[in-house]
Amino acid sequence: MQIHLLDSSGNKFTFPVNPEEIAITRNKAFETVNIMALGEYDFPTGEKVKEIAFSSFFPAEYDEGYCNFSEMKDPQEGMNYLTKLMNSKTPVRLVIDGTAVNVLVTISAHNSTFKGGETGDVYFDLTARTWRDMKVHTTKAAAGKSHKASRPDTKKPGKTYVVKSGDTLSKIAKLELGDSSKWQLLYKTNQKTIGKNPNKLQPGQKLVMPE
Repeated sequence: MQIHLLDSSGNKFTFPVNPEEIAITRNKAFETVNIMALGEYDFPTGEKVKEIAFSSFFPAEYDEGYCNFSEMKDPQEGMNYLTKLMNSKTPVRLVIDGTAVNVLVTISAHNSTFKGGETGDVYFDLTARTWRDMKVHTTKAAAGKSHKASRPDTKKPGKTYVVKSGDTLSKIAKLELGDSSKWQLLYKTNQKTIGKNPNKLQPGQKLVMPE
């Protein structure tokens, strides 16, 4: 098994010594509400970010008895690299060979320890938190309002005809629509303008031609 970190530039960092164990913590998130006279109630709100933690060390010298990676960084250089990743605002990919762990994470904490009698070796504890992209959702109603407000009305206005003296609906339908029998459609379209009697057209009335 090997543990790797891949940063956004494609650089690959391999931990030289495997930890004795790797702990993955999963928790459910709750919102606690205090209801008067009833006490506290927990309402589940989703899954918390997972935490992956392990401890190991950077050896000053390669030892095939416990090192699984020969191209080691200097221990201090390795700690500085972890600090750089921790302070970065972009996630890194954590890959643990032989497991299902292949996720984007942020390095949330790492602590270093120097032990007497082991000159140059640096021990560390590392905690990583799985990365989630923030996504903003809008409701259909809000999206519809915004769309209607920003989109210009491209619908062409209907053709109109100004009634002249002696005009009838059938005459206008023949002239404008090419078929006198369409007078009923013309009336239906302009019933509010014409009134209840389709035979009483008034000069000057503006009629909209049906599509």
